[in-house]
Amino acid sequence: MKHTISVLVENKFGVLARVAGLFSARGYNIASLAVSETLEPSISYMTIVVEAKDEAILEQIKKQLNKLIDVISVTDFTKKEHVDRELILVKVDYSPKYKAKLEKLFKKYVGKIIQKKGCTAIIEAVGDQKQIRGLLESLSEFGIKELVKTGRVALGH
Repeated sequence: MKHTISVLVENKFGVLARVAGLFSARGYNIASLAVSETLEPSISYMTIVVEAKDEAILEQIKKQLNKLIDVISVTDFTKKEHVDRELILVKVDYSPKYKAKLEKLFKKYVGKIIQKKGCTAIIEAVGDQKQIRGLLESLSEFGIKELVKTGRVALGH
């Protein structure tokens, strides 16, 4: 099962490497990682999605993260109410005849065309994992040429 964990850290050189090293040293794969400064430039917010087969592994990950000197706090969103989102940019085949069909899709999924050039369009969409997956399945009929996704970001209520 994939778990979303947020880690508040001091924004210092090498902190990201130490956090990533903790996962790799124990053989845990990071499925998604997003890092950014907070409103306080000396603090960064990491959202990490990790595969953990059972609760014991997840607890071990959280304990190890809390031991790192630059870690301020660790929050596991697995059983907490939260909102998470991903951003995607998708390059698809495009012609004016697809415009109405794409607009209909964008009413169902949060997306928009941000650039049209020749016979391609770049689409931007934001949503939770289920919404993004649904949009990508729908866009496959347009011929996906390229796809870029951000890591998941999350905030608790």
